[in-house]
Amino acid sequence: MEPNKEVVTMEKIVSLCKRRGFIFSGSEIYGGLAGTFDYGPLGVTLKKNIENIWWKMFVDDRDDMYGIDAAILMNPKAWVASGHVGGFSDPMIDCLECKSRFRTDNIIDPDEYKKFLLEKKSYESVLSREGAQKLMDDNKNVQENVEILNTHGGIFSDVLEEGEKMIGILPRVYLNVNEVKCEKCKKVSWGDSRQFNMMFSTNVGPIASDDSVTYLRPETAGGMFVNFKNVVDTMHPKLPFGMGQIGKAFRNEIAPRDFIFRVRELEQMEIEYFVHPSTWESNFEHWRVEMHRFIQTIGLESGKVHELEVTGDDLAHYSKRTIDFEFDYPFGRKELYGLAYRGDFDLSAHQEGSKQKLEYFDEEKKEKFLPHVIEPSFGVGRTMLAVLCSAYKEDTTDPEDIRPYLALAPCVAPIKLAVFPLLKNKELLTDKAKSLHKALKQQFGAVVYDETGSIGKRYRKQDEIGTPYCVTVDFESVEGNKPSSFYRNVVNFILKRNKSKLTTYTLRDRDTGKQERLTEEELFYKIKNALQ
Repeated sequence: MEPNKEVVTMEKIVSLCKRRGFIFSGSEIYGGLAGTFDYGPLGVTLKKNIENIWWKMFVDDRDDMYGIDAAILMNPKAWVASGHVGGFSDPMIDCLECKSRFRTDNIIDPDEYKKFLLEKKSYESVLSREGAQKLMDDNKNVQENVEILNTHGGIFSDVLEEGEKMIGILPRVYLNVNEVKCEKCKKVSWGDSRQFNMMFSTNVGPIASDDSVTYLRPETAGGMFVNFKNVVDTMHPKLPFGMGQIGKAFRNEIAPRDFIFRVRELEQMEIEYFVHPSTWESNFEHWRVEMHRFIQTIGLESGKVHELEVTGDDLAHYSKRTIDFEFDYPFGRKELYGLAYRGDFDLSAHQEGSKQKLEYFDEEKKEKFLPHVIEPSFGVGRTMLAVLCSAYKEDTTDPEDIRPYLALAPCVAPIKLAVFPLLKNKELLTDKAKSLHKALKQQFGAVVYDETGSIGKRYRKQDEIGTPYCVTVDFESVEGNKPSSFYRNVVNFILKRNKSKLTTYTLRDRDTGKQERLTEEELFYKIKNALQ
């Protein structure tokens, strides 16, 4: 095969996922529901393979990790203490013309906006809210805007503070002054930007009231922090230790977009790793390396993964260091994973909110303290999308018939092996192929049998869904084959004396298209090694 690597588009990824049963739009027969997706037979297996690799690598293979599966619904006081009720929000802005709603930070260029704010900061005095309102309303004449700013001498401090968070008047001013058009109606007519809490609320119990309100968790981390004391009291771990969890989270995204990248119902693989405050730097580096090991294992293209050191105002107030792992998706470089040093912010907040002592007592040092936390965070959907984008290739051997295929790492491929009879109308071949399929499936699990269509179409289908190998049972498989090596010559001689023949099969490699004949023993041995 001659793979063309510069071909990945979201349209091709979405089309393949729908066509081959990886991912479907949620509630599709009813017109769908924005920000929700259903995983089909191949998609759910690919997703589970990714999760199983993560769990084995970060929980099962380690002595310092404990698995947990916390409830989705928690006492709402936990979300108050963690700051989510008051601060888990994104800036939202409306088009006044068509009433469409957008995340403010998705339609404002961050670099240009910073220049805009810095320019306004240069004024030493303050601009009254009335002056800002006039600037906002009279936004067509840039020269008049400058004169208004000069008249009022600058920007009122709280207006500027809100503006830096992309809420309030200034985002509206910026969009209107720069004539940024609504992507839906193509008009320039923006309202004020305001904060929007992304947590889904629900009611617990038969009567809906203020006292019955709780939330669907916006992240899995909260359940691990509130169970810190339970794990310490039952498992008696020594620092450093961590908790790992894979589970659902829910975020009422203002504008879901980019397929499964930004959704309202998502799945997370998260770790909270508790350390002594003095050792956070070495543990942070340990997890940075471990995250790269996971990235390599699941087959992401290393050249498309980048570390972004979060600095300045973008760094959370409780964090001394955060790294965003970004991936080059077809729609741009976006966050894939996060690695954050959270200090003792979370345990401290829950200790105060719950009035429960959450200190850890180090028996060797006779020291009691609140552990600090290193948090490696992985999104399942974003991982799956990155895997698909990394694996998508096109075979351009025949320019008139370009064939897409997924060069998935065998460990994540939903189907490991496909078994075909050369012809479906020859019982001798189909019986032998079904027998081989049964034996392979017992040992390797994800093995399929297919006799539909021509052998070429079967190969093409398996290539497109990422199956690493295909085995074909042909007439030589049932009648015996000609020896192709000294070893097989000897074996054939022995079998011939016993009036038996050597059984061989054709094994085809997805990425190269090359075929080789193997005995059943060789076939099982090679597949076992390839899937390890």
